[in-house]
Amino acid sequence: MNQPLPSADAVISLHDQLLARPGWPKSHAPSQPQASVWHWIETNHLFNSRLWAEEDLARRTQVSDAEIAANKRAIDGFNQARNDATERVDELLLVALGLVDPASANSDAPVSRVPAGARLNSETAGSMIDRLSIMALKVHAMAQQTRRTDADAAHIATSQVKLQRLLEQRADLGACLDSLLADAQAGRAYFKVYRQFKMYNDPRFNPVLVAERQARGGQA
Repeated sequence: MNQPLPSADAVISLHDQLLARPGWPKSHAPSQPQASVWHWIETNHLFNSRLWAEEDLARRTQVSDAEIAANKRAIDGFNQARNDATERVDELLLVALGLVDPASANSDAPVSRVPAGARLNSETAGSMIDRLSIMALKVHAMAQQTRRTDADAAHIATSQVKLQRLLEQRADLGACLDSLLADAQAGRAYFKVYRQFKMYNDPRFNPVLVAERQARGGQA
């Protein structure tokens, strides 16, 4: 990755710009090449945004069960894609930092290159960027609540308080991301690619899907 490490301010700015874009997230595809970490930061935000919208639809009470089931299946797919993008962000950042063997970075068992005396950070930079994406969605949604014309003054005031707290929490998380990347670049800290291994989405590992396949006469 021949580019500077992403800063929290740049990530937050991208998240907010995308949320303000007309048609987002339905009619959009990442604009950066796949070798760029920004492609995967954008992809992660895209699927978090689609996941957010689908979660709202899944709470409907006046539609058929079939529609809710379709929402739940879409949620599974978007969640898997969001996690895949998070892992790809970590792979690219760790390769850029020299903290993982490049040949193994995309495998199920990436090989870390740990500087002497460096501390292990339990949360990865990719997962922090994923959380910043979710925070952006919360900030965006809460800001909309503060502008409602059909809500009373108490609701608006409560929403404004919540919005300020969300902005503070996002700024805190962004500062932690910048600190982690700076420490990793200086050899003081490292993180790893952590695979989620979402077994419920994999027909080879989900025991219910395995049983269904066996009942149809297929192999486990």
